[in-house]
Amino acid sequence: MSDTRRRVKVYTLNEDRQWDDRGTGHVSSTYVEELKGMSLLVRAESDGSLLLESKINPNTAYQKQQDTLIVWSEAENYDLALSFQEKAGCDEIWEKICQEDEKFLSEVFAQLTDEATDDDKRRELVNFFKEFCAFSQTLQPQNRDAFFKTLAKLGILPALEIVMGMDDLQVRSAATDIFSYLVEFSPSMVREFVMQEAQQSDDDILLINVVIEQMICDTDPELGGAVQLMGLLRTLIDPENMLATTNKTEKSEFLNFFYNHCMHVLTAPLLTNTSEDKCEKDFFLKHYRYSWSFICTPSHSHSHSTPSSSISQDNIVGSNKNNTICPDNYQTAQLLALILELLTFCVEHHTYHIKNYIMNKDLLRRVLVLMNSKHTFLALCALRFMRRIIGLKDEFYNRYITKGNLFEPVINALLDNGTRYNLLNSAVIELFEFIRVEDIKSLTAHIVENFYKALESIEYVQTFKGLKTKYEQEKDRQNQKLNSVPSILRSNRFRRDAKALEEDEEMWFNEDEEEEGKAVVAPVEKPKPEDDFPDNYEKFMETKKAKESEDKENLPKRTSPGGFKFTFSHSASAANGTNSKSVVAQIPPATSNGSSSKTTNLPTSVTATKGSLVGLVDYPDDEEEDEEEESSPRKRPRLGS
Repeated sequence: MSDTRRRVKVYTLNEDRQWDDRGTGHVSSTYVEELKGMSLLVRAESDGSLLLESKINPNTAYQKQQDTLIVWSEAENYDLALSFQEKAGCDEIWEKICQEDEKFLSEVFAQLTDEATDDDKRRELVNFFKEFCAFSQTLQPQNRDAFFKTLAKLGILPALEIVMGMDDLQVRSAATDIFSYLVEFSPSMVREFVMQEAQQSDDDILLINVVIEQMICDTDPELGGAVQLMGLLRTLIDPENMLATTNKTEKSEFLNFFYNHCMHVLTAPLLTNTSEDKCEKDFFLKHYRYSWSFICTPSHSHSHSTPSSSISQDNIVGSNKNNTICPDNYQTAQLLALILELLTFCVEHHTYHIKNYIMNKDLLRRVLVLMNSKHTFLALCALRFMRRIIGLKDEFYNRYITKGNLFEPVINALLDNGTRYNLLNSAVIELFEFIRVEDIKSLTAHIVENFYKALESIEYVQTFKGLKTKYEQEKDRQNQKLNSVPSILRSNRFRRDAKALEEDEEMWFNEDEEEEGKAVVAPVEKPKPEDDFPDNYEKFMETKKAKESEDKENLPKRTSPGGFKFTFSHSASAANGTNSKSVVAQIPPATSNGSSSKTTNLPTSVTATKGSLVGLVDYPDDEEEDEEEESSPRKRPRLGS
């Protein structure tokens, strides 16, 4: 009885693109001496004559179709096909063809990563893989899956880890293209590999960190390669394509890995370029020397030579705004914009992990230093990062922002922008308008209490007057709530037992105080009086009066008739009086409300201008505010009007 599993029909494609039947026989996979390799042989079932003799060639694109067909091309305009009687026979021969492919690919991988391989040969091999991956996109889905799984099994990812760190730009570029095919095919496969290697390797040689360093080190003035790598990183850290099973959650495992092993590499350029601390700078430069090499190359240079390990401080520090540290090198600014785009993506999609990182590193303060950049696109990226954080309406973030006084650089940027009608102006106004419309009470109170005197002259939109109205309405509600408490509770003539006192205080004071113990980051400013309540109500009233007297004695001192000094530091030492920016503002003194003991007055460079009036932003909510205003606001004129 003949073996029906191996029974096949042989077909060839004729000039009319029709399949011609060449006969029926039995196929086998055998080593043929004349062909110097494993070959497919088909002998006719009628007389045993040879119907087909074809060497299995790793460079040939074999396709498996409909479970019982194997199709390939041996030469131009010469296509062959084997049609199997049984699926099992087709699977058996297909496996032998792939085994030959694996043997060939294994040899290629070995040469690719061998230090003895010369540069020309390695360049040829990596380009071969690149073309191979590109060709795979034309395969049927099941064949394409088999191809990439074979590459993964043979070690394509460890090989890429090596070649992506090589000096040859062409090799690195081709390796990046191969990596993009793999990420597109299966981001989970890449994530699984990097989490496994983290158990055996140091952080600086992990594949994802190699990718981040390649993004940082891109010598292209337009950072074309960096943009491509940033997109791949975003795909890898995107929770939307992470799997969840009954036994494990890829999202939690991978994000824990990423924030523990990779985030410090991604943020190193940002932290270095916004640091005033020489020790901190030296630390980053020491640990990420390779990452910083490209910054030494002037932005106008197109040289692709190996950069030195030292850094030109002129390329990191160069802001002409009050000597504030800020990157004015265009290439560096572009890189920081890419990093901020990734961090903004993290704020939107990672919640818990990025929140801890921002607060522990005081990252928003460092990002807002970039508001001083002469490159508007970078200042907008910094502002967008803050806008995404505020958009979450998370009180942990809100508390972090108010305690760190982090609106100050944003308002400085608005006032420094003057009467210019531009995107930066609109973006800042939109941020404050969002706070007004969403009625974020903690931020509204902070803005009005600390910055309203500097902002009240801005009348071309109702935003700031609207914030003041919201603040006053909330203050009235709180007073009415307090007045509704029986007078006996407000009198100091009667002592209360400790339990009753605690219940009363819990009713009086707002919900924010309930979360005080949950703050991740220690406050960077002097705590508000209500942050530490005495156990006894009588002591509380005495302490409050004492603090009010102290506040009156510590009012901000005038720096000139009618003016105050307004300062901002991007380091945590701001609360201790270390200032990196100082602007004198000619504004009326603010009425003390006891909310802060530090100088909080802001410069006002925006004044109402008479003449041609052009509106900036029309908000649908303005109509509500119009009813409360006696006259319509004056508009800011366009530049040159």
